[in-house]
Amino acid sequence: MPQITESDLIRDVQMVKFNVFGDDRGRFHESFRKEWFPQRSWERVQSNCSKSKSGVLRGLHYHFQQVDFWMVAAGSIRAALYDLRLDSPTHGAAQTLDIGDNNPIGIFIPVGVAHGFVTLTDATLIYIVDNYYNGSDEFGVAWDDPDIAIPWGIANPMVSARDAKNPRLSQIPPDKLPR
Repeated sequence: MPQITESDLIRDVQMVKFNVFGDDRGRFHESFRKEWFPQRSWERVQSNCSKSKSGVLRGLHYHFQQVDFWMVAAGSIRAALYDLRLDSPTHGAAQTLDIGDNNPIGIFIPVGVAHGFVTLTDATLIYIVDNYYNGSDEFGVAWDDPDIAIPWGIANPMVSARDAKNPRLSQIPPDKLPR
């Protein structure tokens, strides 16, 4: 059983420290088990793969109807999380985690926690979600919002046209934020 810990900064975010086994041929680790999250009753219905060049930034995204479980299959990323949930005791808390080849950790991201990542190397991110893709449940907040102040550690990331248009947190009406 891997070590599973709750974030000290954002309620309901969990990190899974994978048990990695390696030798001269390579390495192996289990990347997901249902019993790692016995308190969660989420059904995994879709798995996605995001392959990005070094210096790409994706996010910040959030959902009202989808949880994510992230793991890096190759390379390294800096994952960023921000608690948007208005009723959360950790509302407004931010956290970054460097994960991937040198730190094999999975991240469980609950509904209402904004998430994004910047690639520190070429990287492949696999994420499991509990709902099929639904564009009407795809929201964003500006990755460079000074009120959120994520320490990305990169000056000029490659950002998609969609993510470049994400509004600042102060521009999002309260009824468009999760509870």
